[in-house]
Amino acid sequence: MITIDKLKNLGLKLTPQRLAILRFLDGNKNHPSAEDIYKVLKVEFPSLSLATVYNTLDVLADAGELQEIRIKPDKRNFDPNALPHSHFLCRVCSSVSDLETGLMDSNIPPEVDGYSLEGYTLNFYGVCPLCHRA
Repeated sequence: MITIDKLKNLGLKLTPQRLAILRFLDGNKNHPSAEDIYKVLKVEFPSLSLATVYNTLDVLADAGELQEIRIKPDKRNFDPNALPHSHFLCRVCSSVSDLETGLMDSNIPPEVDGYSLEGYTLNFYGVCPLCHRA
């Protein structure tokens, strides 16, 4: 969970809008985009701007407090679970889900062919269980 103290330490002003973004993300497993968050919170906070949502998410992602997921070519999604894990994109309903494959625990060397590795992502694509049943 991202705490108010962490928000302060990251240099973000504690506004009601930013606190609402934190509350929205807390335990959220839907991997929302900035636009998704904006649409939901705009009702309660009419002065909220999409720029505020993006700026807050970018600072949190840069600080390692959440993951930015680029599994869709046209959208950035965010995951408050910052621990390494895989994601799955359903080609039918476009939902993004967590996958606990164990593959993220592989021993990745710090350097390969002269490239210094800093991180990696592992995304899977296919049909989710709900769409498969339909």
